[in-house]
Amino acid sequence: MLLDTASLYFRAYFGVPDSVRAPDGSPVNAVRGLLDFIARLVQDHRPDDLVACMDADWRPAWRVELIPSYKAHRVAEETASGPDEEQVPDTLSPQVPVIEAVLDALGVARVGVADYEADDVIGTLAGRAAGPVDIVTGDRDLYQLVDDARGVRVLYPLKGVGTLQLTDEEWLRGKYGVDGPGYAALATLRGDPSDGLPGVPGIGEKTAAKLLAEYGDLAGIMAAVDDPRSKLTPAQRRRLDESREYVAVAPKVVEVAGDVPLPAFDPALPHRPKDPAALERLAARWGLGGSLERVLAVLGG
Repeated sequence: MLLDTASLYFRAYFGVPDSVRAPDGSPVNAVRGLLDFIARLVQDHRPDDLVACMDADWRPAWRVELIPSYKAHRVAEETASGPDEEQVPDTLSPQVPVIEAVLDALGVARVGVADYEADDVIGTLAGRAAGPVDIVTGDRDLYQLVDDARGVRVLYPLKGVGTLQLTDEEWLRGKYGVDGPGYAALATLRGDPSDGLPGVPGIGEKTAAKLLAEYGDLAGIMAAVDDPRSKLTPAQRRRLDESREYVAVAPKVVEVAGDVPLPAFDPALPHRPKDPAALERLAARWGLGGSLERVLAVLGG
């Protein structure tokens, strides 16, 4: 089981009241909410391995170089001397180091790699896995990794993590008319305002799906632009022709990397805390209470 950790703690932050606080009054709603998510996921799905995948770089320079608008609207501050900082709620940022410390003390593998997003870590791990993989994320971009033959599916939270949308190839074809790799091509054509990806003007989700069904992939669609016998409408042909530069580079931005240089780590689900003393200090300092107790009970069981 691969966790898109930031996606989950954002959901926890907005789903758990900020009245959930540490003894000193600091909000810990994201921390406790994430712990409750992990307890429920382990209880319901019993994974052998569990990896909390992290955003070591939420806006990698190599993606921005290809498409400068990539996540540009999320940048809170950009300076020549430091990396971009993502706009996050003021009371969430201080909770992230606490989340990291608690995961480390529990012994839950936490993996982030410089110059890569959590999506890329997930893509690399999913590609290397010998057995079935469940990816838990609220980010539809990871639908591109769905692969029935290899047992890779996405569990998309609908209500907490107790109600999950099980995303496999059948679901993707029913919803979007594409398979996993086809979803990346669809996202390239359609664009994604939340990530600053413009897409091809005038090509929405349904049109993108129809073009992919007709021509197979992006290369086939662009070949059709140059083929006067193709069934593209004049408007589609013109818009795609005008978007050649975007279509040439966007796939590398949209597609998750599958070759991230991962550090050595132990993915095995821990059955007892790695550092009980540190965990006890964290529990007292941050008032983790029942949320931590539930995680420990599920891991111990």
